[in-house]
Amino acid sequence: MWIPTEHEKYGVVIASFRGTVPYGLSLEIGDTVQILEKCDGWYRGFALKNPNVKGIFPSSYVHLKNACVKNKGQFEMVIPTEDSVITEMTSTLRDWGTMWKQLYVRNEGDLFHRLWHIMNEILDLRRQVLVGHLTHDRMKDVKRHITARLDWGNEQLGLDLVPRKEYAMVDPEDISITELYRLMEHRHRKKDTPVQASNHHLFVQMKSLMCSNLGEELEVIFSLFDSKENRPISERFFLRLNRNGLPKAPDKPERHCSLFVDLGSSELRRDIYITVHIIRIGRMGAGEKKNACSVQYRRPFGCAVLSIADLLTGETKDDLILKVYMCNTESEWYQIHENIIKKLNARYNLTGSNAGEMRNDLYITIERGEFEKGGKSVARNVEVTMFIVENSGQILKDFISFGSGEPPASEYHSFVLYHNNSPRWSELLKLPIPVDKFRGAHIRFEFRHCSTKEKGEKKLFGFSFVPLMQEDGRTLPDGTHELIVHKCEENTNLQDTTRYLKLPFSKGILLGNNHQAIKATKESFWITSFLCSTKLTQNGDMLDLLKWRTHPDKITGCLSKIKEIDGSEIVKFLQDTLDTLFGILDENSQKYGSKVFDSLVHIINLLQDSKFHHFKPVMDTYIESHFAGALAYRDLIKVLKWYVDRITEAERQEHIQEVLKAQEYIFKYIVQSRRLFSLATGGQNEEEFRCCIQELLMSVRFFLSQESKGSGALSQSQAVFLSSFPAVYSELLKLFDIREVANLVQDTLGSLPTIVHVDDSLQAVKLQCIGKTVESQLYTNPDSRYILLPVVLHHLHMHLQEQKDLIMCARILSNVFCLIKKNSSEKSVLEEIDVIVASLLDILLRTILEITSRPQPSGSAMRLQFQDVTGEFVACLLSLLRQMTDRHYQQLLDSFNTKEELRDFLLQIFTVFRILIRPEMFPKDWTVMRLVANNVIITTVLYLSDALRKNFLNENFDYKIWDSYFYLAVIFINQLCLQLEMFTPSKKKKVLEKYGDMRVTMGCEIFSMWQNLGEHKLHFIPALIGPFLEVTLIPQPDLRNVMIPIFHDMMDWEQRRSGNFKQVEAKLIDKLDSLMSEGKGDETYRELFNSILLKKIERETWRESGVSLIATVTRLMERLLDYRDCMKMGEVDGKKIGCTVSLLNFYKTELNKEEMYIRYIHKLYDLHLKAQNFTEAAYTLLLYDELLEWSDRPLREFLTYPMQTEWQRKEHLHLAIIQNFDRGKCWENGIILCRKIAEQYESYYDYRNLSKMRMMEASLYDKIMDQQRLEPEFFRVGFYGKKFPFFLRNKEFVCRGHDYERLEAFQQRMLNEFPQAIAMQHANQPDETIFQAEAQYLQIYAVTPIPESQEVLQREGVPDNIKSFYKVNHIWKFRYDRPFHKGTKDKENEFKSLWVERTSLYLVQSLPGISRWFEVEKREVVEMSPLENAIEVLENKNQQLKTLISQCQTRQMQNINPLTMCLNGVIDAAVNGGVSRYQEAFFVKEYILSHPEDGEKIARLRELMLEQAQILEFGLAVHEKFVPQDMRPLHKKLVDQFFVMKSSLGIQEFSACIQASPVHFPNGSPRVCRNSAPASMSPDGTRVIPRRSPLSYPAVNRYSSSSLSSQASAEVSNITGQSESSDEVFNMQPSPSTSSLSSTHSASPNVTSSAPSSARASPLLSDKHKHSRENSCLSPRERPCSAIYPTPVEPSQRLLFNHIGEGALPRSDPNLSAPEKAVNPTPSSWSLDSGKEAKNMSDSGKIISPPVPPRPTQTASPARHTTSVSPSPAGRSPLKQGSVQSFTPSPVEYHSPGLTSNSPVLSGSYSSGISSLSRCSTSETSGFENQVNEQSAPGPGPGPSHGGPDEPGRKESKTPPPYSVYERTLRRPVPLPHSLSIPVAAEPPALPPKPLAARPGHLENGTRRTEPGPRPRPLPRKVSQL
Repeated sequence: MWIPTEHEKYGVVIASFRGTVPYGLSLEIGDTVQILEKCDGWYRGFALKNPNVKGIFPSSYVHLKNACVKNKGQFEMVIPTEDSVITEMTSTLRDWGTMWKQLYVRNEGDLFHRLWHIMNEILDLRRQVLVGHLTHDRMKDVKRHITARLDWGNEQLGLDLVPRKEYAMVDPEDISITELYRLMEHRHRKKDTPVQASNHHLFVQMKSLMCSNLGEELEVIFSLFDSKENRPISERFFLRLNRNGLPKAPDKPERHCSLFVDLGSSELRRDIYITVHIIRIGRMGAGEKKNACSVQYRRPFGCAVLSIADLLTGETKDDLILKVYMCNTESEWYQIHENIIKKLNARYNLTGSNAGEMRNDLYITIERGEFEKGGKSVARNVEVTMFIVENSGQILKDFISFGSGEPPASEYHSFVLYHNNSPRWSELLKLPIPVDKFRGAHIRFEFRHCSTKEKGEKKLFGFSFVPLMQEDGRTLPDGTHELIVHKCEENTNLQDTTRYLKLPFSKGILLGNNHQAIKATKESFWITSFLCSTKLTQNGDMLDLLKWRTHPDKITGCLSKIKEIDGSEIVKFLQDTLDTLFGILDENSQKYGSKVFDSLVHIINLLQDSKFHHFKPVMDTYIESHFAGALAYRDLIKVLKWYVDRITEAERQEHIQEVLKAQEYIFKYIVQSRRLFSLATGGQNEEEFRCCIQELLMSVRFFLSQESKGSGALSQSQAVFLSSFPAVYSELLKLFDIREVANLVQDTLGSLPTIVHVDDSLQAVKLQCIGKTVESQLYTNPDSRYILLPVVLHHLHMHLQEQKDLIMCARILSNVFCLIKKNSSEKSVLEEIDVIVASLLDILLRTILEITSRPQPSGSAMRLQFQDVTGEFVACLLSLLRQMTDRHYQQLLDSFNTKEELRDFLLQIFTVFRILIRPEMFPKDWTVMRLVANNVIITTVLYLSDALRKNFLNENFDYKIWDSYFYLAVIFINQLCLQLEMFTPSKKKKVLEKYGDMRVTMGCEIFSMWQNLGEHKLHFIPALIGPFLEVTLIPQPDLRNVMIPIFHDMMDWEQRRSGNFKQVEAKLIDKLDSLMSEGKGDETYRELFNSILLKKIERETWRESGVSLIATVTRLMERLLDYRDCMKMGEVDGKKIGCTVSLLNFYKTELNKEEMYIRYIHKLYDLHLKAQNFTEAAYTLLLYDELLEWSDRPLREFLTYPMQTEWQRKEHLHLAIIQNFDRGKCWENGIILCRKIAEQYESYYDYRNLSKMRMMEASLYDKIMDQQRLEPEFFRVGFYGKKFPFFLRNKEFVCRGHDYERLEAFQQRMLNEFPQAIAMQHANQPDETIFQAEAQYLQIYAVTPIPESQEVLQREGVPDNIKSFYKVNHIWKFRYDRPFHKGTKDKENEFKSLWVERTSLYLVQSLPGISRWFEVEKREVVEMSPLENAIEVLENKNQQLKTLISQCQTRQMQNINPLTMCLNGVIDAAVNGGVSRYQEAFFVKEYILSHPEDGEKIARLRELMLEQAQILEFGLAVHEKFVPQDMRPLHKKLVDQFFVMKSSLGIQEFSACIQASPVHFPNGSPRVCRNSAPASMSPDGTRVIPRRSPLSYPAVNRYSSSSLSSQASAEVSNITGQSESSDEVFNMQPSPSTSSLSSTHSASPNVTSSAPSSARASPLLSDKHKHSRENSCLSPRERPCSAIYPTPVEPSQRLLFNHIGEGALPRSDPNLSAPEKAVNPTPSSWSLDSGKEAKNMSDSGKIISPPVPPRPTQTASPARHTTSVSPSPAGRSPLKQGSVQSFTPSPVEYHSPGLTSNSPVLSGSYSSGISSLSRCSTSETSGFENQVNEQSAPGPGPGPSHGGPDEPGRKESKTPPPYSVYERTLRRPVPLPHSLSIPVAAEPPALPPKPLAARPGHLENGTRRTEPGPRPRPLPRKVSQL
């Protein structure tokens, strides 16, 4: 049975548990668990990391820990009772753990390793704490280390700053906000600003000495030298080196280094040098022979110098090498370092002073000597030996220190200067002599001459001495002393000190009777002494004072002189001095009272000096323990009062100010004296004492209340008093009750003059006094606090009102609030809050507004200060608001007399709250502080919203205050620190436990307030849509559920107001884009938005328009979310581009947001450039170009474009587009744009730029001919499954592959882009289960592009470089064939049952376009019968043969092998059953009888076979001509096999056969119209060959050598309205497996622009720039008969005809006019007026002049013509539904007006919303069309005329197609005619007209000419404002 646990509440998992048992809870080692119940060795509970999942686990897996339980029961909270540092460490390490792994993933190796070390260190320290064996101090130390490391890690990882008090985390609820702010700020400063060290230490380590002539031992002496003052400022570091220049004691490395300690900052700024003096120990002369002398001398060697400034500025950490200067002139040795420094030119001129440290040391510098020759010719070699000697003659051992590296010695030997009677040594020695040895000791110096002879003896010749202490007890004064050198004999014994101590020792203090001695002593010796001692004095006055009892008469003099005694002497003997003073006071208070008081003041103020500050504790100890003046208080009070009373009258205030400055210690003496008196007398005279104090304070109050009238000396005295007065409180409390003291203080502070005009210095001091009062012990007591609070607040209010001393005010306020703890509901606290609210709330708000609106100071220090003061005021405000209860708020709101006052207050507080929410208000890692602030803000807002509802609704409605409220609420919710989703789970849990989700609370409040507004809501629509939308985008479900319904409300109110909600829609759409691009919003939001609002509007009358709006917004969200997700990817891929295209089209078509549309055009352009899709980039930029006109309208600055005219921007765009077409090798398109911009330059006579443009155009033609272009593959991609983005989901696309990319590579690329996708292995259409699957399926296969126009591709003589473009550009249609056998498969002849399933895919836009892929909008699947398949295979093969033969004839082939192989393939296959298999299958009687409907097709197949034979025969003839010798045998074999093939076909003579068409290569395979029987020929056997017109950018398809086009027949079907299915048959590509003749090449998918071809394309150039040569840009097959090519047949054709024999064969001339060629009279399926159309095919036989391809007009309208004619009304009627195929008329037919005028209607109307380049509301009809209209005037005449007398004339006319530009409407290409008519002369015409010359209009029968009309003006239209 499960029992709730009592004590087992909390534990740590010590082994992982998988939770495999029923209800088991899976646990990881280290998890913490909370236990709820137990049962038989099992616990039930949950892991703290996931409290929602509860389960059971074994008790043995958990280690229990002590914990205390809060809120026992269902919602109990368990808090471990371990040390809070341990708890913090554990949770922090857990958080770090996950982040640490992320560092590794992000490749931040450095931080990863450092953090790893820190974590290990923390774990070690944690163990130490947990073991619990640490001492208290050590524990403190460990905790300090832990918290330092935790803070470091948190900072590195960007985590929050943790407020701590004594190493433990602080709960913000337990302390006041001001205290929290201080803790945070303290930690923040600690982190940010390294503390400037006031003291520095210099570490020196000697490594080695390198020198050429070593070999002797050396002494190296380091010291610090001040070059400004020319004196050493440190002790010496002394090191002995061996003969190799290395330290002598290698086993004692501590001797090789030293630390120069306590260098002040000032010392580092001066010219301080490290000086290194080197002394060698050896022979007298460095070059003497080794055996010359055995005695060792100390001799000068060299010196080195290093500037400390260089040391500090140098960055190198390597060893320093100092250059040693040798000593050449020994007499200058003492100043060698100075000379070196001067040479090194002193670069540092800074000064400063050295603050010595107090020590018991005597420093002696051996300076120099003056000696006589001693009867010798040369000077002496003098060595000085020094001893410290006691009175008894005993030498003191080990008190001479050479420096820090050597132990002290008993004697010292100077170095020896060779032959020098005036040696200078300047060696500094330290004598650390104990105080007890000082008295009676002296120093003796012995002088010896050192011989250089072999014996090397040292002869004593004199000595000097100096006593350390004088007779009167004073020590040897500091300074230089000239000592007398007493001569003596060599063997004099100096041990008996009595013999010389009576002699004079110094020349400075000789007495008069010793003149004899002076004459006798010409020799002198100089030393400098300096004493550092806290025990010994050199001052006589000091000694006199201390011995006052021996000389009572000198007391007055001694007390007067006390001010002259050096302070250091007084503090050394502080206790003795004070005893002396109070002794004198006791002796005679009347006489000496005033003098003693002054002396006491002097000593007290001496201790205020920073130099002697550290002696204050000495005085405190003295007062507590040694002071014994029980009666002194009376005299002290009396004298003090006397001084205070004199203040107002005194002329000079300096002395009085000294007294006031010392009042703290005076009161200490008074209080201590009174206590001693009370103890001694049992509390006598208590009342008298109180009266004295009261009187004293009354005098003070009087003096304080005086206003300074003159010099301000009085106010200075008041300031001095105030600055030291707070220190007195604690003393008074020792004797008085706390309330008494409080009242005394209140009265005293209250007596200050209140006027603000008192000078600023006093104001500041007054505030400081208030500050110290608040910080004092007196204020911490609630009783006294209540007494003092009014006076404190009064002064604060005054200062804040004047905005003065804000830093001080902030500090005082902080202290005031620090004392009021949170939730302290004591009555006294509530009353205090009342007082504070009444006095300070308003002024506090104003102050915060004032300081935050000031410009921020520039200096960093000032800025810090500024932030501090703002932060402190904010903390104070928050503290105050947190303390306020309902009662306080009620009182506050009631205190406003008028609504205006309340309104101003609410506006003010809302503004302040908005400021507090600003991110810059607190440093970014202060989350704790921000959460506390937000909690206070939301609580206050909830209180105040009530006031808003009650006072400012209905007739009192105030827009400004409501707007301020909503704005505050929105920015509150949007704060970064409240977005819990971004927090770690542990942090999120803590925040929710402490504060809940404050966003939801505020959201509910917004909703509630909104509902209260009623009709006033209209004021906030649409202004609040954006802010509310931003709130709803926050991923918090509750918040969204609360806020989204507000949009319904807005729609409703807007509907009521204006009958629609366009404003709401526009605002929603505008804001969505910017907000979602910032990363806000998600899929859940989209669904929630949709569902909530749809549900809300169900019952509304405006439901339909509402649903439409919601659908639009939802679809926009889909696209924006997809766009955002795609943009997160690193590299540019198809997904990014596709997504951008989808969004761009949506903005254009559905939302009509031009600015957004243009923005996304440029985003797409950038993506293409990044991916190097230059062609697509050009098409994309064309979309923007289309929106602009060639006008001078000014455009504003936009995106990266400057402010410029529309013309300039369009020119800039054109050039960029041309550049991109060039880089994308789409030169044909570039040429068109070159012409358009050239036309502009020409019209402005800008010939310079025109020239450049023409050259560029020429270069593009060159590139077409010279450069290699790869034909891309096209792939069909299906995206199936719900996991794809919306713009791809369950759609199919055709994609244009990259260069060299084949199917496998493309498939791999797509799988990389969609790593979750599964590739489908079949090409069948997927079923519904795949569509609905929660997965991603990709179906990819290659498809063949079907070019719109075959003309160029089938024309002979056109180079492959040109054809390659037309094969793969402007492709709408793609094909995929799948062969299959229907019925039983005939093993003998598989052709009988071989069917082909042909899938045709139609795209929404042609490829290439603005993307590499476009969606398939329609798919058609047809089955081709075996017969139709055979026909297509033969057609393709025939086409291939013709192409190869033509190439061979025109010598385009380098090599004849392709032709050879093709001929061999056809002939050999035919012999082995190729063509004969078709005969067997389809020409047999059974087949013809069972398929009577196939008669025409069988005839067609027969015809193709015969045509193939004819082509083969001609091909063999050409082959024979060009075949190389070694291939002759193969050729012979082919000829033989061909005859076998002919006989198998039953062909003997071609002329005898049915009339087959001639081999007319230039214009495609000859064929019969599919609806007519072979009999329906014209009388001379001519066959009509209808053709399709080319695309505006001549469309090209990619065809393999074996793929022969059947496009022409497709067009027959289109024109004559034939059935779709039969047409499809001819559009199919045979399957790869059909036969050896079948096509083996399937092409790859490619993508088209969503703009119509015309938009980016046609080489349209205006008539005035036309040259005949431009026709080469058209499909050559469509090239009009022009001046240069007058004859209809090209040379290659002629050659071919002649070869075969022109008369022998019937011919079908493609150059005949339409009436002669039209065979089927059926009306067009797309013409509205069949009669008119039929009539257009006029029977009059007139020669129609061929239209010349136009150039684009200046207005970018679809066509520029010489004559402007109104379009036929028929053009605007909609197209009929029946037509499926392309609307491209045959190039030899006339245009019906119905077709012509369709174009303007369709222009730019396709769903992508991209208008064409040639956008115009109507199109002008060409002269050519005009004539057509004239001709079609008579009634219907459906029958076309066949051959007649006009035949020869007609033969000469070759009518080209109109130069059409494709738009797509209702998914169909429609030609937009741009033609201009040019007459065709019977004789060769003249050269093309010059630019700008008038163009001939139209010629009928070669005679009628129409003059060109004026250039038409473009119709007005909306053009982009951008």
